[in-house]
Amino acid sequence: MHEVEITEIPPLKPNERSLLAMHTLLNVFNVLRGELALIGLALAHDDALLARSLAVCDEQIASLQDLETALATARLVDAHAAAVFAEIDAALATRPEKRADPEIAESLANLRSVFAILRVRAREQLARARQPDRWEEFLVADLRRDFLDVFAAFEKNSHGRFHIIYNAALQEPHDYYVDFKIESSAGDRLRMPAVFQDVLRDLVANARKYTAPGGHITAALYEDPAALRLVVEDTGRGIPADELAAVVHYGRRASNVGNVRTMGGGFGLTKAFLATKQFGGRFWLASEVGAGTRVRIHVPRPVAAVAAA
Repeated sequence: MHEVEITEIPPLKPNERSLLAMHTLLNVFNVLRGELALIGLALAHDDALLARSLAVCDEQIASLQDLETALATARLVDAHAAAVFAEIDAALATRPEKRADPEIAESLANLRSVFAILRVRAREQLARARQPDRWEEFLVADLRRDFLDVFAAFEKNSHGRFHIIYNAALQEPHDYYVDFKIESSAGDRLRMPAVFQDVLRDLVANARKYTAPGGHITAALYEDPAALRLVVEDTGRGIPADELAAVVHYGRRASNVGNVRTMGGGFGLTKAFLATKQFGGRFWLASEVGAGTRVRIHVPRPVAAVAAA
């Protein structure tokens, strides 16, 4: 694959920086909106049935363009969840026969899962806003568990379109095989800027999105006293060679992915690049059309942290 190092992108406007910072919430709100539309279809063949909840979703998404308003939104997840489930209960009260419908039960379970993820992401955003440049310590086992939950959410939200497996010998044509590793020279603990949780999630989501079922996704994170290293690689459709630099620009997607259904804003690579530069790192992008894409990130540990180690 042809690899290039990305060293700069055009400057972002304040609302674009806010959306980028809150990208993880934007993704979850978009998934939430999709689940609400599915419940409306299952209840009454009307994807706008839960109008109040959909409107609140749209308001929350719009609020993410201003950082202070976005942080206020992150504090309102429980109130939003209560309002959504109250509207669903009201809709079910007029259709009691639907309470036993397996499709409704599955969608409600998905909805509860989405809100659980939203609560976690909101807490992360609020904590990160207080100390945006801090390197935090994580238990490797906790990080692994978090990402396995992310993969499980991908699978659940697909409503049976695909499965994710971790042993290539078990892979069927509708499965993604994921080779996933998080390791540290310190053993059970790892230090990194918390934003790289988002970066790895976003890059993995992109890899899944642009790789057909049956493909292979590699996601790896390694930290030692000198640096944090991250690689995400897929066997997806790839990026045209002359678009490698531009595809990292805000809101840009490759010209060959227009038919891919997406709930994101096209910000994943931009956020990964800017987070890398924020912490003095280097960012490489490699791709080949029809063969896949690889993102490599190298972030040096702060001098004080290296000396302490």
